[in-house]
Amino acid sequence: MTIVNNIRKFRLEKEIRQEDLADAVGVSRQTIVAIEKGNYEPSLLLALKLSQYFKRNIEDLFKMK
Repeated sequence: MTIVNNIRKFRLEKEIRQEDLADAVGVSRQTIVAIEKGNYEPSLLLALKLSQYFKRNIEDLFKMK
């Protein structure tokens, strides 16, 4: 099983840069790049921070395939 995400989609909808998102949730821009590319699965804490930032359920951001 793999985890796919919609982080890039929601980030582009909000019209924010990767750097802005990274600052908002307390990680590096490289972390956001890796998540968007599917090369990194965030911790539960980071997933919750992203969920709060986008005001979405975690299930809207991440799905198992």
